[in-house]
Amino acid sequence: MDDGEAAVIRPGGAERLLVVDDEATVRELLSATLRFAGFSVASASTGAEAVAAATREPPDLVLLDVMLPDLDGFEVVRQLRDRPGHPVPVLFLTARDRQADKVTGLSLGADDYVTKPFDLEELIARIRAILRRTYGVPAARLTVGDLELDVEGHQVTRAGRAIRLSATEFRLLHYLMQNAGHVVSKAQILDRVWAYDFGGDASIVDTYISYLRRKADTGEPKLIQTVHGIGYVMREPRR
Repeated sequence: MDDGEAAVIRPGGAERLLVVDDEATVRELLSATLRFAGFSVASASTGAEAVAAATREPPDLVLLDVMLPDLDGFEVVRQLRDRPGHPVPVLFLTARDRQADKVTGLSLGADDYVTKPFDLEELIARIRAILRRTYGVPAARLTVGDLELDVEGHQVTRAGRAIRLSATEFRLLHYLMQNAGHVVSKAQILDRVWAYDFGGDASIVDTYISYLRRKADTGEPKLIQTVHGIGYVMREPRR
């Protein structure tokens, strides 16, 4: 399993995707691409792992291969649909392009069905379309004081001045701005921004906060504030 971070639909958190595919290369490529696009990503290689992961921490959407080594994707959907609560959206990813398979998948309640090989940009567009239909329209631009982050354009400005950030710095700033006014712990940041098991070394968070401060928080007022013993919060100081 690997966890990660990303864009905004649920208050106080990122859109969390679960990628289920038994091919490691496909799983890793998809996970990396989706994280770069701003999503939080977990992964599973079997149907049983997928059901367990979705039960433990329900995702906002599941990308699900049909052909898995234990339960097939259709059975995974059946089990997910049997759980109480709001049904999680499902997008099937599969090499099986028979019309009968598409009908089966959609009749089980899947939201989309994409055959391999697929275009990654189109896949991301389909994911965002499903999330918009399910949860509403995410914020395309986040603003705290004179700091602005353009989610779709992957751009950051402070008082109109463009700021160049690395992919990790952008994800960290995105997460802080999504949760503006709310204190987030270093453990939460590690889980949402680094998107994999980093060995629990929270010092990496301090290092990247320092990078962000040098690049995006050099002016006044200071927006990134330390909450000693807990973590960080982004907000405008009270006047």
